[in-house]
Amino acid sequence: MDIFIQLLPLALAIIMLSLGLGLTVADFARVLTAPRAFVIGLISQVVAIPLVAWVLASFAGLPPALAVGVMILALCPGGVTSNVLTRFAHGDLALSISLTGLVSLLSVLTVPVLAAFFADHFMGLDAPAIDVTALGLAMFAMTAVPVAIGMTVRRFAPGFSARAEGPLSVLALVLFVLIVIGAIVLNWSLLVENLPRLGPSLVALNVVLLAIGLGLARLAGLSQRQGTAIAIETGIQNSTLGITVGSLIVEQASGLPPFSLPSGVYGLTMYAVALPFIFWRRAGQRKAAPLSP
Repeated sequence: MDIFIQLLPLALAIIMLSLGLGLTVADFARVLTAPRAFVIGLISQVVAIPLVAWVLASFAGLPPALAVGVMILALCPGGVTSNVLTRFAHGDLALSISLTGLVSLLSVLTVPVLAAFFADHFMGLDAPAIDVTALGLAMFAMTAVPVAIGMTVRRFAPGFSARAEGPLSVLALVLFVLIVIGAIVLNWSLLVENLPRLGPSLVALNVVLLAIGLGLARLAGLSQRQGTAIAIETGIQNSTLGITVGSLIVEQASGLPPFSLPSGVYGLTMYAVALPFIFWRRAGQRKAAPLSP
């Protein structure tokens, strides 16, 4: 399984390249044309998610390393998956893409610093020494650079981008599934030992995050489609990034560290929680105004 660990950065880069092929400069400029919806989505992701995760990790009785893993997961942006699910739910896809793109770029700065903070908070003297600069540079190479390449290809070779986006998205999905399965297999004994607490905790986290995203959108008077997009962006995390960050923090001789396990489990459980929500939102949107799939 060592080859799996070595391929993690490449797999994440491919997933982020797939995201970049779906982004344009206009997606970032949209922040100025629809600022209220974007700000609510940004607050939901950057503030609400880590706050809820911290409460859960503090009181769920998890081992410190798994608590840190929950926080790493909470610091990750939505990723390509949130865009796909938003489209299926008839949410505001443009808003979803804008949030994913900008928060993914912000994560290069926020994840290394906050991951180090939460490692010290939960593990104290047992916390690993995290080189924030090195982790930030690694994340920049694996996330921001592929996104920029994807956007450049879309800008200057739109025909090729259109042809490549579909197959690359499928490849990204396959890699995502393999990475999640690998993270679980490599931590199987730890998972079995902690699943009675970790599983329900992550499901509860997912449910609360979807509700918070939707609630904030309603309080702000946003449309149903905008609320759907913000809820999904809040409840769906880039588990591949979480697994990769966990592996970069602690390099083991073989296998993945416990920091990666919550992201691996969440990568599976989030679908079980999100799909009923998505079908509910899709049905409600159809009643409000019939849309094409």
